[in-house]
Amino acid sequence: MLASAIPDTVMGTNCWVLATGRGQECIVVDPGFDVLDRLRAELLEHRLRPAAVVLTHGHADHVWSVTPVCRSGAAGSGGVPALVHGDDRYRLRDPLADLSAPLRAMLEQQFGPAARWEEPDDVRDLVADQVLEIAGLSLRVQHAPGHTEGSTVLSLDEAPDVLSGALAGAERVVMTTTSTVLAGDVLFAGSIGRCDLPGGDPAAMARSLRDVVLPMPDDRLVLPGHGPVTTIGRERAVNPFLPR
Repeated sequence: MLASAIPDTVMGTNCWVLATGRGQECIVVDPGFDVLDRLRAELLEHRLRPAAVVLTHGHADHVWSVTPVCRSGAAGSGGVPALVHGDDRYRLRDPLADLSAPLRAMLEQQFGPAARWEEPDDVRDLVADQVLEIAGLSLRVQHAPGHTEGSTVLSLDEAPDVLSGALAGAERVVMTTTSTVLAGDVLFAGSIGRCDLPGGDPAAMARSLRDVVLPMPDDRLVLPGHGPVTTIGRERAVNPFLPR
């Protein structure tokens, strides 16, 4: 499996690209601010074609570029589908709506007013416990609320063997793993996602960490929404926010 990380320069959000190999269809995950040019270059370099865009949740820094990425795909006149949990579907109407006034003003100044936002043409629900078969990859969807109502994590029973983008250089971590989880803003290296933003729920986050994250095997690679990759085993050992 080929995996590439493209972090944005505004919020440090990781946009992930996954494919079975070069020259194949791919899945784009969480295309946020300021990633389009580098994403296009990455797709061109590896001759990849987006088959779908998966959103781990609906915050602006994870969805801002979803519509142009979807429309760049080849599946029909509207391009490829965007997939998000139904509880976060409403956020795609205006991703900036829940932000503080100063942050919203800063982003609108840099990227244009929210009135220019366009929802993807084809939005589909991620459903808990479904297995997505996209671009030759199988992803198990798990609902993990707490950061937002519709936060999800997606697991694959394989680990990448081709690393690209900002993920290049992470071989020492990746080589110890046999499976992968796209963790969004549920789990980070040494931390977890915030629960004090609109839609956040500390009790729900605690349940998600206990019931979704902790049962995962130690040798699972964590591709987080922000920051460096890690493993479930390392986070179980050192992350102070995981239940003991």
